[in-house]
Parts: sequence; C-alpha cells; structure tokens
Amino acid sequence: MRTSGRGERVADWLDGRLGIHTLGRKYLRKVFPDHWSFLLGEICLYSFVVLVLTGVYLTLFFHPSMNEVTYHGSYVPLNGVRMSEAYASTLHISFDVRGGLLIRQLHHWAALVFVAGMLTHMMRHFFTGSFRKPREVNWVFGWLLLFLGLFEGLFGYSLPDDLLSGTGLRFVNGALLSVPVVGTYLSMFVFGGEFPGHDIVARFYSLHILLIPGIMAALVVAHLILVVYHKHTQFAGPGRTERNVIGTPFMPVYLAKAGGFFFLVFGALSLVAAVATINPVWVYGPFRPDQVSTGAQPDWYLGFAEGLVRVMPGWEITLWGHTLVLGVLIPVVVFPLLLVFIGVYPFLEARVTGDGREHHLLDRPRNRPVRTAIGAAWISLYLVLLAGGGNDIVATRLHLSINTVTWTVRVAVLVLPAAVFAVTRRVCLGLQLRDAELVSHGRETGVIKRLPHGEYVEVHQPLDQAELHTLTAHRRQRELVEREPRP
Repeated sequence: MRTSGRGERVADWLDGRLGIHTLGRKYLRKVFPDHWSFLLGEICLYSFVVLVLTGVYLTLFFHPSMNEVTYHGSYVPLNGVRMSEAYASTLHISFDVRGGLLIRQLHHWAALVFVAGMLTHMMRHFFTGSFRKPREVNWVFGWLLLFLGLFEGLFGYSLPDDLLSGTGLRFVNGALLSVPVVGTYLSMFVFGGEFPGHDIVARFYSLHILLIPGIMAALVVAHLILVVYHKHTQFAGPGRTERNVIGTPFMPVYLAKAGGFFFLVFGALSLVAAVATINPVWVYGPFRPDQVSTGAQPDWYLGFAEGLVRVMPGWEITLWGHTLVLGVLIPVVVFPLLLVFIGVYPFLEARVTGDGREHHLLDRPRNRPVRTAIGAAWISLYLVLLAGGGNDIVATRLHLSINTVTWTVRVAVLVLPAAVFAVTRRVCLGLQLRDAELVSHGRETGVIKRLPHGEYVEVHQPLDQAELHTLTAHRRQRELVEREPRP
C-alpha cells in the first residue's frame, strides 16, 4: 500500500478544511476566450502591479514635508536654493539613490499606461456591448477604477512640489474657489490654510499611497471575482452560444500566456522608462507662489479638464451678494458629468431599449450604430478638449494666434461631436449593407465572365459557413440563457 507523501498530506489537510481541491478543480480549468482585445484588461492589471512595486520603493526615500531646507546635493545648478523637503527628496531619489531615477520614471510611465489601458479597455467593452446584463455592476467597478485613477495620478503628480505641479495645484485651488458659498472653506480645508498651505503634500501623500490604492486594490479583486463568476464574453462564431465559452483553459495554457505577457509589459515599461525622460522636476525648479511655469501641461488624462477651463469664456455673475465665476464653475460641473455619463450608460441603454436579457456574446460595433456613434462622439469631444488644454502649445508650434486656437476649439466642442455622431452612424449602416451584400452574393473575385447572351458579370465566391455564421449572428434570436446553479 502506497504511503502518502508530506505534500499530499498537507494538500489533503487543507482540502478537508478549505475545500481547495473542489475550488481548484472548478476554476483552474476555467476557459478563457482567445482574442487580442482581451489583453487590454491585462495591461491595466500588470501596470497596476508595476505601480505598486515601484511605489513601495519610492516611499523608502521620499519625504512628504513642505518644511523648507537648503539643497546641497548632486544636482549642482540648484545648490544653495531654498526648497521643500518633498522637492529635495525627489532630487535625492533622481540623482543620489541607485536606480532611483529609473524607478521614478517607471512609476510615472506605468501610471500613464495604466490610465490609458483602463480607458481603452472600457471603450472596448462599450463598443462591443459587454456591459449589458449581468455585467452592469462590473462595469461600474471598472468605471470607479478609472475615476479614482485620474485623481490618484493628480495626487502623485503633485507630490514633488516642483513648479509645474504647483501650477497644477493653483488650477485645483481656482476650481475649489469657484464653488458657490463653500468654495473658500473647501480651499482652506484642502490646503490647510491659504494657498499653497503647509499640509497639502502630506495630505496628498496619505491619499496617494494608502487610501486610494487600498480602494483600487479592493475594486480590482472584486472586478476579477465578477469576471470569473459571470464567465467571459466572446465574439460570435461557429459553436459559440450564450451558454458556453470557447477558448483555452486557465491552467496551464492561459496562466503561461499571462505570465509571459506580464514580463513583456514590465519589460516594455522599463525600456521606455530607461530611454524616455518624463517629468524632469530639476528643470522646472521648486514651487514658489509668485512664479508660474510656462507651457504648463497636466498629464494627458486630465488635459481635457484643463481644456474645459481654457476655452470657457470668463463669465461672471453676481447673485444675492455672491459672485459666481461661471468661467470656472461650469467646467467644474461639466467635467464630472462627462465621466458620470460613462458610468451610467449601461443603465440608460437598458432603459431606452427595454433589453433585460442576459448577454454573453459580444456585438460587432457596426451592428449597433447608435451606440457606436455615441462612443465616437464622446471620444471626439475628449480629444478636442485635450487640444484645448494645450492651446498655448498648439498656437506656438503651429505659429497661430492663441485666440484662433481657442475659438476653433470652442466651435469644435459644439459642432464636432454631432458631426462625428452622424458620420459614424452612416458608416456603420454602410458596413451593415456591405455585410448583407457579402452574405447574399459572396465575395468579389475580380474574374469577369461572359454569359451566353453576351452579358458580362463578375464571378462571386460564396462565403464559407464560418464567415456566414459570424456575419449573420446578430440577426438570429438569442438563445435563452439558463442560470446554472451557483455553489
């Protein structure tokens, strides 16, 4: 009789108390669809892991204090200059800590890729309709991650207390002051006194390394749990229905791919961090309230918020003794509304269309022209406002008047989204007609054939059954989804 080894006994002991064998047998063989667009979510996850790892390293050397010190370090041009401890420690990390500059830049590049990955990942879900029942809650989790990621980036961007980030904080202070009645109180609370105050870096540091990352980590875990619970969506194709998933098992195929892709993302970020300088704080110098950095631009994911303010006319009105700065207040209101629209869209679409069915097969964007047009219009508005946030840079580089650029952006904000909506919808309808033509007559071969009565026609090659299935999947009645018993 064979004697069980120590490893088997440990596994049996754990299984008897935690049920890991049952869970492993069920979930380690879980099937994952194989499509390149699913990698966008993995890029977000792996960038977040890189952010956590590099952030832990940076916390060992960063001093979140606005106490003034005189700098004496390796960067000679700033020797003898008065600056905050936060800025001095950032210089120390960049020039005196072994590998510090690489880690700083890796952290910053990972943050940019993380937010870009989240936005692209959500747009993929938006255009393919994977946010529909039963995944609305998971869509909200992803939206919260994007929303928190924007502010997490702002807080991290402001920590070095350099002239560029200080100019950005001045923008934040102006937005707070524009809030009616309580604006001055909000500003005093956030900055710990008159701008720039003495507590802002320490407060942002606590939010940046503790509160927001903790919430985001919890959301990531919840997001992944719901992905496993609801199973993956997949594009329509032969053998794919609302009840099954066709792909590769998690163990060992998908796990090997995921592990390799993690190191690929990590390596690509490290390469970019090693060769491309980002946020060189030593060039900007320490923040001083009496100075403003020229050409100040936020990171791309907040550029559209600044664009709202830059293109808004400087309107003011006085009501009941209070001055309302509409030139700032209106952008402060519109900014969250643009983001909230993304978060609530699944519920709006379900209410308008009356669609309460479960969906596990993805749509081709061309087959949902209105939704696709809405997404394209939102992206066009975002890009226009992003250009507005850099109107001074655009004017300088293109040798144009800044007033010309500003007025162009103002007109484009009102006209371009509507034009993009109309054009995108017509393009989708045209692609639908093209697909219908392919289904009915087949693919053009370029071969001309003369008929017995003298007429010339082009020979068409019929599509195979797999292509026909893909092109006509949206026409067929969706299969009823039977709920599987949950453990």
